[in-house]
Amino acid sequence: MLTTIITFIIVFGVIVFIHEFGHFYFAKRAGILVREFSIGMGPKLFNYRTAETTYTIRLLPVGGYVRMAGGEDDEDELKPGTPVSLFVGDQDKVTRINTSKKTTLFNGIPMQVTATDLENELWIEGYENGDESETKRYAVAHDATIIESDGTEVRIAPTDVQFQSASLGHRLMTNFAGPMNNFILAIIVYTILTFVVGGVTTNNNRIDPTSTGVTVARDAGIKNGDYITAVNGKKVTTWDGLATQIQKRANKKTTLTIKRNDATKRVTLTPKAETVEKKTVGQIGITQYHNHAIGAMLVSGFTQTWDMTKRLIGAIWSMVSGHFSLNDLGGPVAIFATTSTAASEGIAGVLNFLAFLSLNLGIVNLLPIPALDGGKILLNVIEGIRRKPLPESVETGITLVGVVFLVILMVLVTWNDIERYFIR
Repeated sequence: MLTTIITFIIVFGVIVFIHEFGHFYFAKRAGILVREFSIGMGPKLFNYRTAETTYTIRLLPVGGYVRMAGGEDDEDELKPGTPVSLFVGDQDKVTRINTSKKTTLFNGIPMQVTATDLENELWIEGYENGDESETKRYAVAHDATIIESDGTEVRIAPTDVQFQSASLGHRLMTNFAGPMNNFILAIIVYTILTFVVGGVTTNNNRIDPTSTGVTVARDAGIKNGDYITAVNGKKVTTWDGLATQIQKRANKKTTLTIKRNDATKRVTLTPKAETVEKKTVGQIGITQYHNHAIGAMLVSGFTQTWDMTKRLIGAIWSMVSGHFSLNDLGGPVAIFATTSTAASEGIAGVLNFLAFLSLNLGIVNLLPIPALDGGKILLNVIEGIRRKPLPESVETGITLVGVVFLVILMVLVTWNDIERYFIR
């Protein structure tokens, strides 16, 4: 269990970090202020602040976010009546605004807020030291910070550094960068996995006989790199088709058609009966052929990513066009359960799981659902066609619908996962 927990935190942490770093990097390049870069959700455990960005680690290792100035998840409103303390720096401008009871500003001026403008004209006003007979206004520095209720200190968000102030191209690239990084991570991890397992495996009918355990194929004279083209006269061209045919023939005499170089011959053998997942299947002791050529191994990350992408898109299309079931989806509970299997398979299993999960996250995030990156990209495209953004109220409404849909779906998926893995 401890190994599974550690593996889950590392795998999920790496995927989330890479995804959010894509948004972070391109937001910075676009001149958008990134107020907070968080790994994890919920209560803050640790934070480190630079001149522009506050980096936080939060309690729940099931997500993360990049909080951009002016973004949909970014609010900086100080409501009238909010008690704050102000630190006034050079040129009589406020450089820090404290709204937290967890932090005390040395020489801070206590104030009860009556009104603020922290985006355009940059000022704050209110009753100073409890004196309600006079309202006092202070100018606020462009790079001032605000200490939020949980003690996190972030930059204020003037209009010129907000997300909407960036060009359409920069905003679109910032939205796309998260999924893009997940695809890049999958390519890199699949390439590393190829070197870890010692070569490129392919889903064709070329095989390697094993030298330990079940050795029926090796004992029958089958060699590394042979092609099995037929099982009892039934043609096979893929590894999956080959495995299916052999598994049906436990303890039955079987004739295999073997292609070696330009020669073809037939080999007769009897698959050994083995119990796999409470089922009796036939095995002859073969594995998928490993191509050890350096060139093939270097490009394997691209080919495996492309193959898996096609399979995942096909699965999504089947869900959309066919009979949808919650069992086709998996949330954090299902991911945690799968992590246990991956961890038991060693480094190769963890790397395969990491690449697969990263690719999943990238593809799902590109779906045109409001609140996901794909939904934001769709709004960018619509803005480009209209040559002006949608009204803010319309965009907010669309995003809210997407958030509600995702929350409901996540609750249903999580409950279904709990039933699948822990109740049934």
